[in-house]
Amino acid sequence: MESKRSFLPLYVTNLAGVMNDNFLKTFAGFAAIGLMGSESAASSFMGLVAGLLVLPYIVFSPLADRLTAVFPKRRILLFAKLAEIPIVALAIMGFAVGSKWIIVASIFLMGLQSSLYSPAKYALVRDIGGEGRISTGMGGMEGFSFLGVLAGTVLASFVADIHASGAGSILPYACLAALAVAGLIGSMTIRADERLNRFMHSINPIRYMRRTYRMAKRQKGLNAVIFTLSTFWFVAAMLQIGLLAYGKCSLGLDATHTGYLLVTAAVGIVAGQVVAGFIDRNHFLLGATLVTGYIASAMLAAMFFVPLSPVAFAVALGILSFDLGLYKLPFDAEMQKTVKGPRLNTVLAYFNQVSFLFMFAASACYAGVSAIFGPRAFLLLLSAVMGVAPLAFALSHRNTLCFSGRLIFRRRYNVKVDGMEALADGGKTYLVLPNHPAIVDPMLVCSELWRIPLRPLSDEMYVERGGISSVVLKTLDAVKVPDLRKHRSEAGAKIARGLNDVVTNALNEGRNVIFYPSGHIWTEPKEEIGTRQLAYNVAREILLREGTEGRREIAIIGIRTLGLWGSIWSRKDRKASPSFLPTFAKSIFLWLFYAPFAPRRKVSMHIEDLTGKMREWARLSRLEFNRKLEEWYNEGEMK
Repeated sequence: MESKRSFLPLYVTNLAGVMNDNFLKTFAGFAAIGLMGSESAASSFMGLVAGLLVLPYIVFSPLADRLTAVFPKRRILLFAKLAEIPIVALAIMGFAVGSKWIIVASIFLMGLQSSLYSPAKYALVRDIGGEGRISTGMGGMEGFSFLGVLAGTVLASFVADIHASGAGSILPYACLAALAVAGLIGSMTIRADERLNRFMHSINPIRYMRRTYRMAKRQKGLNAVIFTLSTFWFVAAMLQIGLLAYGKCSLGLDATHTGYLLVTAAVGIVAGQVVAGFIDRNHFLLGATLVTGYIASAMLAAMFFVPLSPVAFAVALGILSFDLGLYKLPFDAEMQKTVKGPRLNTVLAYFNQVSFLFMFAASACYAGVSAIFGPRAFLLLLSAVMGVAPLAFALSHRNTLCFSGRLIFRRRYNVKVDGMEALADGGKTYLVLPNHPAIVDPMLVCSELWRIPLRPLSDEMYVERGGISSVVLKTLDAVKVPDLRKHRSEAGAKIARGLNDVVTNALNEGRNVIFYPSGHIWTEPKEEIGTRQLAYNVAREILLREGTEGRREIAIIGIRTLGLWGSIWSRKDRKASPSFLPTFAKSIFLWLFYAPFAPRRKVSMHIEDLTGKMREWARLSRLEFNRKLEEWYNEGEMK
């Protein structure tokens, strides 16, 4: 029977705690501007304040996880809220006597107690509401957390102005004390049917992160998602810190209107996430990472270089924040889609540790950059971060890499694809055999089939030599072909002759493989396989042993691409294949300055399941097999 206990006491405890964290941090930031002798010193102090709230999450998250395996979670919350009372008293004393170091100590202690009860408060959601109300409970927790961030920030802004005028000298102290007491009362009234956590993890933060990093590495692209999402929190943390000083020092705003800027940023991010949630249901929004990331980079650069009035700056900040919300949500969703079962809890804990590490780095970077270059410099730094992070992610995440390529290529090529139903059976493993009219068609095939993880063949030299091409091949999980320049012995030659084993082994492991039977681009407008044997050997290996116990069901898919003969990537009117780098540079120039005004090149891509035909062809000789495959590739009129 599902529990019907109320989430309200947990919500109240969470709201009061988040509000007090943000109230203390924000009020300390405004107070620092008055306590410090210069703007750069105040900016550095605010970076220190933000860092001290974040640092405990990095160091003590493993210990917090261990506490939930030793003590009841309600008791952890109660002890944490009891500890908040003397911490608040210390903060009040620091503000009263004007001691920045007492304030610093109280902020660190506040971050410590918050980090130690954070896993317990989220774990209580299941204990209070049962399995059937997890979504409701988590949605409420996230909603009240957001409300706490906004309310704590805005309240601190109002109180800072009133306190500065001398009209409410004890008001900030009363707010800190009231929020601490509210959190304590909330924790005392929580009722739950607790389920004990018996999983004991290392409390060494470095060992904990190392082990979970290796675990996440086993799932392709997961670490790329986690680290790129953490760059969002780097940007968000630095924006929150930087806007406090920027609003007062560069825009001439009082504390209240500076608080409005912070609210604008928070509301914009949430609004962007809400819209992204609707878009992501039907579209692969993660594939637009380059677009949303570069829009953010351009907006931040404009806010740095273009003189803006306070109103114009607020409008620009709202647009930027909305775009950052669009950027963030697909990463959150991708983690949930990628990780299944109980490992999700460990991955989320690992993500928390990484993201808070990035937030701590944001505090340190802001303190250093603002001290050297002034309170506006953080905007330029964030523009650079948002210029690099999306590209690094796209190069490290297969689906995003291929989908981004699809967006780019479709500006130059009008690609018509038919026969996608041949790849619709998710229970099969695919061997994909395309024709090869030009250098660009492998990129077109992978981008159009971005949903299907296809492993290309590649010389091991290209996979291991480093550089962008190596990164891309590793992201595509390329099947490494032995390099005979390293294996000149008889053993090396044997490896090369056994290339079909490399392919069939990958297929038998359930990995889709793509390679080109001809091994070269067209020298004239038709496919010529000649005497090559890889497709023949692999097809015979697959089809003549069908039904053998333990063998996977493998479908052989042919792709016939037409319309690329005559492009700059083809050999038309050339004696040799185009050099990649000069052609790539020329294609970028044409994409930027020619493609927007010229009709797109028409390209057709026909996909067909050739498994049935291959059963017959595989019984023929190698030359007859190749001729049959050539005839299939050379059907059609558009070249």
